[in-house]
Amino acid sequence: MNQKTILVFLTLAVITIFALVCVLLVGRGGDGGEPSQLPHCPSISPSAQPWTHPGQSQLFADLSREELTAVMHFLTQRLGPGLVDAAQARPSDNCVFSVELQLPPKAAALAHLDRGSPPPAREALAIVFFGRQPQPNVSELVVGPLPHPSYMRDVTVERHGGPLPYHRRPVLFREYLDIDQMIFNRELPQASGLLHHCCFYKRRGRNLVTMTTAPRGLQSGDRATWFGLYYNISGAGFFLHPVGLELLVNHKALDPARWTIQKVFYQGRYYDSLAQLEAQFEAGLVNVVLIPDNGTGGSWSLKSPVSPGPAPPLQFHPQGPRFSVQGSQVASSLWTFSFGLGAFSGPRIFDVRFQGERLVYEISLQEALAVYGGNSPAAMMTRYVDGGFGMGKYTTPLTRGVDCPYLATYVDWHFILESQAPKTIRDAFCVFEHNQGLPLRRHHSDLYSHYFGGLAETVLVVRSVSTLLNYDYVWDMVFHPSGAIETRFYATGYISSAFLFGATGKYGNQVAEHTLGTVHTHSAHFKVDLDVGGLENWVWAEDMVFVPMAVPWSPEHQLQRLQVTRKLLETEEQAAFLVGGTTPRYMYLASNHSNKWGHPRGYRIQMLSFAGEPLPQNSSMARGFSWERTWWPG
Repeated sequence: MNQKTILVFLTLAVITIFALVCVLLVGRGGDGGEPSQLPHCPSISPSAQPWTHPGQSQLFADLSREELTAVMHFLTQRLGPGLVDAAQARPSDNCVFSVELQLPPKAAALAHLDRGSPPPAREALAIVFFGRQPQPNVSELVVGPLPHPSYMRDVTVERHGGPLPYHRRPVLFREYLDIDQMIFNRELPQASGLLHHCCFYKRRGRNLVTMTTAPRGLQSGDRATWFGLYYNISGAGFFLHPVGLELLVNHKALDPARWTIQKVFYQGRYYDSLAQLEAQFEAGLVNVVLIPDNGTGGSWSLKSPVSPGPAPPLQFHPQGPRFSVQGSQVASSLWTFSFGLGAFSGPRIFDVRFQGERLVYEISLQEALAVYGGNSPAAMMTRYVDGGFGMGKYTTPLTRGVDCPYLATYVDWHFILESQAPKTIRDAFCVFEHNQGLPLRRHHSDLYSHYFGGLAETVLVVRSVSTLLNYDYVWDMVFHPSGAIETRFYATGYISSAFLFGATGKYGNQVAEHTLGTVHTHSAHFKVDLDVGGLENWVWAEDMVFVPMAVPWSPEHQLQRLQVTRKLLETEEQAAFLVGGTTPRYMYLASNHSNKWGHPRGYRIQMLSFAGEPLPQNSSMARGFSWERTWWPG
């Protein structure tokens, strides 16, 4: 056989193989034959999804970039040319601190949602610092209607009973910069000899950073803050590297040039000034502990110290996501709700419905508190009230595969805080379904008949993360297929620390050669407005008790019979319980509607954890944190 013939046969063979492959891939045609493709799960078209959005997406939606811009333009016109960009504002300037959604009144919102009334006016709440006035103050202004504002009303007195004193305003980033400039340029050079000896001091302290504390004083009217100094560790949290120097800065004056250092604390002793500390050091009267500065994060980094091994398990959507996000609304086959973020209060959800029926009007984080203890002034003084910093303001972008699953739906957040133009935090929220790895219910029977029934529990989660100084708070709103709603938060990041000296055992644990991890508590305050079967609800307490009885068929014997006790809590005082104290076993909010067996329809309220000991009632700060002492169901 010659070479030409061989080439012809090879060509025919290739054509034949190609034709057979086409038949196998395409399948047989209109003669009713079965296709040869492997079976696959059909995708569901959006029009066939088993959920719908209620169509009220703007009622609780956070302000858009366009709305924020319109509000700032309106405020600039109404408040005059003296308005300064908050990013550059000094204490003696007028500036807009923040702009966010003014939540609608509940009655007007429900009239719109339930009875089709016109929606309430969409409004913004602006907080303005008026420093360039004979009587500087902080004002809260409501601006509306959006998207084309035409009015502005001052609600400060209505909300707070009077004008807000200027010293109570939050600290702007510009003010922190001015404090740092004062510390590093004016004050630290007065103790350069000591700092060179103990802390490898460089020009203007570039290897050091400051960390604020709160509150800013011991009595009303103060604006004086303890600042701790730490090594500026690259690539890791500086929070674990205190050098033992703490400064009490009085920054109440409107002119930064008049700010002063009121007290100095260094490695266990107090001084009136840095100059006094330096003089005593030169005289050999200061016992200095040398603290090495390694300059890099090393083992303090939160990154994995070893190369990753095999990839961890992942979850996926076999037929696409089973929920939908449109604007601020989430809808699934079981749940619908709106979500948002308060600039200071943090995450919140509204109009929560299970299978079309409203259970909750609002669940919102209101405040978070961290109380510290220690033997240095910064540690013993600190009570971080995180709403004053801003749990929405310090929301951080979420990282796919770490903060949330890869297949989560991510949503941005637009805001005006310490700026004149809107900013955006990309991926500020994530929404995802999560298989709990546990059955929601199951039963296996070998008794009389053999069967098994079960259902995996998959929850719907809305998540955001606030990074407040050293701590990262992960906030979750979790929706269970049983109709339960769960709020939870996790504290991660870095602990706060202080310089280790003296008898520290009762103030925490040693975490490094010269570092004390300080004792502290965390508390979070949530508002939960339940509407179970309507607006009229009652609080019921249920428990169990053993009651002695004579056995009916054998009266000479006694039996301890378990019974249910029920009590209606008729007043707010009866329904108030000390946090961590004794509470009824079951607490639920009941409606005036009953199920088909006559039981009132209700929703159980369950507290799963407490922060521990609240501030004593005789503390001067206890009134500000009264919520951490008592909780009310509903």
